[in-house]
Amino acid sequence: METSIVGVGVGITDRFRSVVEDKAARIEHLAPRAQRVEVKVTHRAYHNGRVEDDTVELTLTGKGPIVRAEATDGDKFTALDLAVDKLCEQLRRAKDKRLDARNHPRGAKLDKSSGALQGIDVQPASVDVLRAVATGEIPIITGNEEEDGYTPVVIRTKEFEAEWMSVEEAVDRMELVGHDFFLFVDVRTDHPSVVYRRKGWDYGVISLTTQAAPEAVAS
Repeated sequence: METSIVGVGVGITDRFRSVVEDKAARIEHLAPRAQRVEVKVTHRAYHNGRVEDDTVELTLTGKGPIVRAEATDGDKFTALDLAVDKLCEQLRRAKDKRLDARNHPRGAKLDKSSGALQGIDVQPASVDVLRAVATGEIPIITGNEEEDGYTPVVIRTKEFEAEWMSVEEAVDRMELVGHDFFLFVDVRTDHPSVVYRRKGWDYGVISLTTQAAPEAVAS
């Protein structure tokens, strides 16, 4: 497996390169299909009294989805150890999940006698709820118009190219990048969807069933 090391604000010594090569062998053992691991070391010096630190970012590429991990510490060797541990843990989780799915296939099952759904994180709506929605009895909560535009939270936005994949593939991608959720377009329905992690090995899926903007209602 090829290794690439880049330093930002810090020099890369031969000793560090040697340690990276040793760590790469450990990563390659867990990801034999990986072709390249990129290591980026960023040194930060602060002017407010904080201790300087180094951030190590790892990016694993090859035949399959990209896997990333990063860690920060006052010593770049320690940060490297932490980042490698995170990356390896993500690879192990993805491998264990694939083995679990192979040995214990999951899927939705309908109990015809009770009408209950098993094996999927969906709870059918009751007759009362459906009737309330149909008759407009469900209350609509509106906010204060003066406060609608205010928020004390700084909201960061990111845009990504849409990727079509199955729910199973989206869960794998989520585990590999180490996030708690993953956005994608369901290849089976063409609906924008998100998978998210629940407790243990349980996952949930949320989908948008309408892609066209609603027509304006004349007042």
